[in-house]
Amino acid sequence: MASVGFLYPGYSAEDDYPEFERLLGGDVRLHLVHTLMREDAHRVDALLDVGGSDVLGEGARELRARGVDAAVWACTSGSFVFGWEGARAQAERVGAEAGAPASSTSFAFVHALRALGIGRVAIAASYPDDVAEHFVGFLGDAGIDVAAWSGRGIVTAAEVGTLQGADVLDWVAAGDHPDAEAVLVPDTALHSAAILDALEERLGKTVLTANQVSVWEGLRLAGAAGPREGLGTLFRAGAGAGAAAAAEG
Repeated sequence: MASVGFLYPGYSAEDDYPEFERLLGGDVRLHLVHTLMREDAHRVDALLDVGGSDVLGEGARELRARGVDAAVWACTSGSFVFGWEGARAQAERVGAEAGAPASSTSFAFVHALRALGIGRVAIAASYPDDVAEHFVGFLGDAGIDVAAWSGRGIVTAAEVGTLQGADVLDWVAAGDHPDAEAVLVPDTALHSAAILDALEERLGKTVLTANQVSVWEGLRLAGAAGPREGLGTLFRAGAGAGAAAAAEG
């Protein structure tokens, strides 16, 4: 049975992970370790602290003690604010401390897009605009074209965690663009496990959410590659679909 560990900052949508485990059918174990969040703020200086090596190192060592097969830093903004090379170094440090292959949600988005052969996207971000722009730049470094993006201006993860499904459906649909092959929703503070298929049905295209790609990335790294139903296009394609593409970065 594959065992994947997630470092999750603070408390907001952590209950998505047991829900993913349930929906995946009981043949994987998803371990969640909460990491320190000194300040809950979608602000660059606060996010650099949230993703600091001291904070992640402590959590990663706990994942090592649990014997996980792979580790994921389940925070998009707390990885992409470091830039491409900084986020790569961050993931490498997590892997070294966890004793397992490691990645982060930011790279999970890139790897998922490569696996699906998608090169142009729209972004529906919960963040303030200045933070969302960092994600646009991160995707640009990966060669992904952003046809349109919008920020919702929410400052705290706690507030994002209170958003309800119907609201999320409307908001993500409003963030779509006709030239986009997929819509990205980059915040692990947002609940999405229960509405993945509904999002894609509403938009008529692939939708990738932060907790979804984080789980997919962890399963990919752990070698649990089988296609899964009920969790959107990405999981129907299979967690191993991106192995070659992901090797690029």
